[in-house]
Amino acid sequence: MDDFDPSTRREMETFLAREQANAKLQHTIQTLTTTCICVTSTPSNKFSSAEASCLTATLERFMDTSMFLIKSLSEKQRSH
Repeated sequence: MDDFDPSTRREMETFLAREQANAKLQHTIQTLTTTCICVTSTPSNKFSSAEASCLTATLERFMDTSMFLIKSLSEKQRSH
């Protein structure tokens, strides 16, 4: 990347960061859907209402936990 001008380098770094974030999100979604205990039926086009409710609650807890960890680590980093 040393051969590129600063503007192009920044653009490439931004693109790569976005792609890495997207890959991480896709991996998280795949992990949640393959390990979630809520889904008990054979895969189809639609979840049952009980599965949908359970998945919603699970994902909300996952997001709450993720935000708590990010906030906690951020505060810890600021205090050092």
